[in-house]
Amino acid sequence: MRLFLIFILLLFIPLQAKTFSYAQIHRLPTGVAKDYYIWRFLRQKHTSRYQAMRIIKEASAINNALKIAYRHKTGKNPPKLHKRVIYEFRHRYNLAPKRVKLSPRQRAKLLAITRRVFSSHHPISSWLKLNPYTQLFVFKEAGKKRRRLLNTNITQRQWQRLSHYLDANVMLYYVRKEHLNRLSRIWYYRPAPKNAISYKNLMRMGFNALNRKNTKLAEYDFALASRAYAYERVLTDRALFWAWKAKNNRQYLHKLVKSYSINFYTLIARDALHLKYNLGVTPKAPHKIVRGFNISNPIQWDLLKRKIFNPHTNLNRLAKRFYSDKTIAYWMYIEKEAKRGIPQYFPMPYRRYMRHLSIKRQAIIYAIAKQESKFIPASISRSFALGMMQIMPFLVNHLAKIRHERVDYDRLFNPIVSLKYANTHLNYLTKWIHHPLFVAYAYNAGIGYTKRLIRRRDLFENKNRYDPWISLERVSNYQANDYGKKVLANYVIYLNKLGYHIRLSELVSVLSLHKLTDNFRSTRNRKNRCRAKH
Repeated sequence: MRLFLIFILLLFIPLQAKTFSYAQIHRLPTGVAKDYYIWRFLRQKHTSRYQAMRIIKEASAINNALKIAYRHKTGKNPPKLHKRVIYEFRHRYNLAPKRVKLSPRQRAKLLAITRRVFSSHHPISSWLKLNPYTQLFVFKEAGKKRRRLLNTNITQRQWQRLSHYLDANVMLYYVRKEHLNRLSRIWYYRPAPKNAISYKNLMRMGFNALNRKNTKLAEYDFALASRAYAYERVLTDRALFWAWKAKNNRQYLHKLVKSYSINFYTLIARDALHLKYNLGVTPKAPHKIVRGFNISNPIQWDLLKRKIFNPHTNLNRLAKRFYSDKTIAYWMYIEKEAKRGIPQYFPMPYRRYMRHLSIKRQAIIYAIAKQESKFIPASISRSFALGMMQIMPFLVNHLAKIRHERVDYDRLFNPIVSLKYANTHLNYLTKWIHHPLFVAYAYNAGIGYTKRLIRRRDLFENKNRYDPWISLERVSNYQANDYGKKVLANYVIYLNKLGYHIRLSELVSVLSLHKLTDNFRSTRNRKNRCRAKH
């Protein structure tokens, strides 16, 4: 009985949070992990104002959490930091078009032409006589007031000549931002087949054409976007998907299923063609210890990232070192960089800790973990989301109260703790939301944002012939939009891997059915019926 009472008392003794000295933080290598520990150091009671003013200069970047902590400690805003390149996340195979740099002499000549155009009696005619490259330079350098003087109708042929140059994107930006109504016709023209218009602008043109029910132009713009430079294969697949939707041309579906990427759009293409899913690779690594590496240490993960992105590193040799069941996430990260993302891996680590959960819960946890951190336990985001499930510190505090625990933030780098806390959070989300897409939105952007999004009358209501697909594109928060589609695709893959056979199109088709997706829209409808009665 006495031992039982001691055990009960120990449960109510708060776990002491870690404390850090200035010397400990100062010795850490610069990076995201050090920024996180600087934030923790600033929040300590015993940290002096002088120490705070010194240590903040060692941060690699200042986010909102650091700003608030520093202001609370010193009463001042943090100083501006010099840009530091810790490690580069630029792909080694980056093929983005590069802008040609002008020499000082060339720039001076073009600026003289700009002054000449606006000092003439007829700026528009003077501007239109210039060659396309100079026209775009003059438009870019003119400034807001003088750009209004160039607000004139131009022909499709003139626009096609301009579209060969990268500065045509700058022109599109200013035309849209400054509401130059006459020049805005260029948004509805066909660019030249070989052009320098960005992927983003071509997609925007395609959606504009769809809104005006010009499906032929929409298909043309989306087809061009599929050939434009995109930093991810999923963006190219998105353009092919919308080219198919615009004119129902099945050749785009056949291109989609040949894509090496497993994503939302390629899965839908396989549904349309009645093909089996490519479920990717689930690696099964041997059980061995990687000496000198702790999977729960964010500093070691930061140092490993530097090594991965060092062009002199032999990635194949490095990957062999991390090929074990405990470090499988790190092995996959290295393999992805070494082999340019081919093949795609869908691991299922720590499954023995989740066997008591339903298959759907296991699938959504795996889907979110893959998207959030690629299963890396020591992951820290720029906003200090922590661990494999990327849980924000304020949410950790809230979940700890629900679980009747006191937990140090560093405990979230333990993957088992991270899984438990994520599962507790999902228990709350799924009381209100039943569809995995909306669960993903809520996990990423918060349940308040998701509630407002779901209640919008122009989304997920099947009022458009392209719904619910067009509603997925209209989600204004780009990060949540992209995140939701990726998590939904991962969810379908993991469900199939776990033996629950389902097609992605089945999940998308029910987005307008309130009872199957959420509790928010049904409550709104009940309120509307009550108001109508009164």
